[in-house]
Amino acid sequence: MKTVAVYGSSRITAAEPEYAQAREVGQALAEAGFAVMTGGYNGIMEAISQGAAAAGGHVIGITTEAIESMRTIKANQWVNEEIKHVLFSDRLAYLVKYADGYVTMPGGIGTLHELVSVWELMRLGEIPHRPLICYGPFWQEMLERMLNHEYVHPDYQQYLHFSNTPQDVVTYLQAFRPKE
Repeated sequence: MKTVAVYGSSRITAAEPEYAQAREVGQALAEAGFAVMTGGYNGIMEAISQGAAAAGGHVIGITTEAIESMRTIKANQWVNEEIKHVLFSDRLAYLVKYADGYVTMPGGIGTLHELVSVWELMRLGEIPHRPLICYGPFWQEMLERMLNHEYVHPDYQQYLHFSNTPQDVVTYLQAFRPKE
């Protein structure tokens, strides 16, 4: 079973539309036969986990003692396999190394760090070219200026795919073939 790492904000609540969107993405991934792997906590991570679990999918939460010592938080209830690390950097390395593809939902600095880490490691050839999906208008707006600036070579855009629907996420993951 292929595993898709999904990154996103821990600050999103169940009352916000991004939560429902993430739940739909998690469900679509599980229905397509993908395991989902998130940071395992709340917000987008919880919504992805909930959607995948509702569809009978395998939900992996990559947690860390570093976050749990700062906040009273544990893995969300839909995680059925928890892999705990001591350091945040080890957690991030696991979320990058052991995924067959990546979906970046709306998020803050941590999510941006995850997106840029995957993008740069693929660009440098330290990890294989895998599907890297930016979900929704948030990332298109956030990255537009950078992608159209001379500092970012046009060739680097080949690593990013922008999706606006759960079905497009699944279709892209299923059809993905790395560019040589």
